[in-house]
Amino acid sequence: MVTIQDVAKAAGVSAMTVSHVINDHPHVKSETRERVLRAIADLDYRVNVAARNLRTGRTGTIGLAVPEVDRPYYGHLAAAIIAAAARHNLKVAIEQTGASREGELAALALSRNRLYDGLILSTVGLGPADTDLLKVDYPMVILGERIFDGPVDHVAMPNVEGARAATAHLIERGCRRIALIDGRPGDDVDVSGLRYDGYREALEEAGIPIDPRLLIHIQVLTMEEGAAAARRLSESGVEADGVFCVTDTVAIGALRGFADAGVRVPQDIKVIGFDNIAEGAYSVPSLSSIDPDHPLMASTAVRFLVGRLAEKGKNQRVAREFISRFTVVARESTG
Repeated sequence: MVTIQDVAKAAGVSAMTVSHVINDHPHVKSETRERVLRAIADLDYRVNVAARNLRTGRTGTIGLAVPEVDRPYYGHLAAAIIAAAARHNLKVAIEQTGASREGELAALALSRNRLYDGLILSTVGLGPADTDLLKVDYPMVILGERIFDGPVDHVAMPNVEGARAATAHLIERGCRRIALIDGRPGDDVDVSGLRYDGYREALEEAGIPIDPRLLIHIQVLTMEEGAAAARRLSESGVEADGVFCVTDTVAIGALRGFADAGVRVPQDIKVIGFDNIAEGAYSVPSLSSIDPDHPLMASTAVRFLVGRLAEKGKNQRVAREFISRFTVVARESTG
């Protein structure tokens, strides 16, 4: 069996340097790293991961569980978390929960079985009533919209504040008949409920009454549903001069729906979304949005998780909650 000492000898470096290369240590010279990697390939050296994990009690991998990997928002978020984890020499294993409570419980079980050192869980199915399920014996951070008054750290979107700013942006641009396209309202705290609160607050502050005919609920927050909602609004005869979509994915669909109906954006109606996904900058017209600072959310979630890893066997701090900052990104869709 080829050993780390064999690789060190072939590369002309110390075993410690080989270890640094294997663990992606940032302070190894590029020439040295290349020489070590070439020796590893030539000798077909394999790291005994199981033995290393037994020695250290760590896998060097954290889990990231998201509802759907094929949504632009979650891809953007995962990339930011991978970049943040790499700064701590951690790898990220990504799994899909299917936006279901069962999938999220399965992600909890995987981490409980020590496949990961810790877990970042983007919740959709679990809610405040499931707080007891989060009392786990490994580091975990909840990421997303849900509000948990529970035992784990939580990094949250600026949902209410961002939605209020999005609606206020439309008002500042002259809109007075502002529609909202969101998900089905439910009893639990979720993205649509929180962002509806921000929409309502902005209208109240401007002295604009809410017209129930301008509240358009869709089954799932997809481009297809957003396009269909925009077509329904256009064909309803209800006057509207602005639309706040609770996600950019829905808003991009709405742009398509208005185009299909012959409604011009922003001349006839102005549109703003939420999330500032990269695709929004390249839609026609380009999409105004709320940017919740994904890199800050990702780095904070990873920092919280790394901090919990360092607390093993020590007196742990109380659970923390962080609500990210945001900016309004004005593009062509709001004039």
